[in-house]
Amino acid sequence: MCHVIVTCRSMLWTLLSIVVAFAELIAFMSADWLIGKAKSRSGAEPDERSGGPSEPYHPTLGIYARCIRNPGMQHVQRETLCGPYAESFGEIASGFWQATAIFLAVGIFILCTVALVSVFTMCVQSIMKKSIFNVCGLLQGIAGLFLILGLILYPAGWGCPKAVSYCGHYASAYKPGDCSLGWAFYTAIGGTVLTFICAVFSAQAEIATSSDKVQEEIEEGKNLICLL
Repeated sequence: MCHVIVTCRSMLWTLLSIVVAFAELIAFMSADWLIGKAKSRSGAEPDERSGGPSEPYHPTLGIYARCIRNPGMQHVQRETLCGPYAESFGEIASGFWQATAIFLAVGIFILCTVALVSVFTMCVQSIMKKSIFNVCGLLQGIAGLFLILGLILYPAGWGCPKAVSYCGHYASAYKPGDCSLGWAFYTAIGGTVLTFICAVFSAQAEIATSSDKVQEEIEEGKNLICLL
């Protein structure tokens, strides 16, 4: 029989696991890793609202995607066009970024798997006599290592021709040149830190769901157990 066990610590761990997985996934898919140097719109068309020349804009570049200003195509209404610049894995701008994509993808896959499993920990606390919290915590620690490797390798690709075209000729490995770091890079770093926090917090969730008070309520025949 399934005993639904809900504690503050286990619920917080579940929510953090889901948030971390989504944060890393969104950051990976974003084009806002590097914010390029200001550029004027091609042709210097006047701004229709002010009548003067259009304001410079900052193109952005991600691991495999980019955002640029609409070059003035009439059938496209958006001012900014975003999408992948690489149609295949081999077209990613740098070998370092290809390695980054692999490490981040593996880490994110593990995090998404843990996030999915964490939802069921309210009903299932062990698999093959092993605590599901401890197993998930170990997987989150491994995912965090993959994320760290990806984030360390990513700046090494700033010297590739694609990055130089966005960041100027002073851009090189670990030197962004005229570019600044976008929110996606910081989100990936924050998500990595939270990943290790989740890994540590999983032990607290295990302690909370296996406490003597929980066992007493299970012995009393309660199927729904909620503890603070």
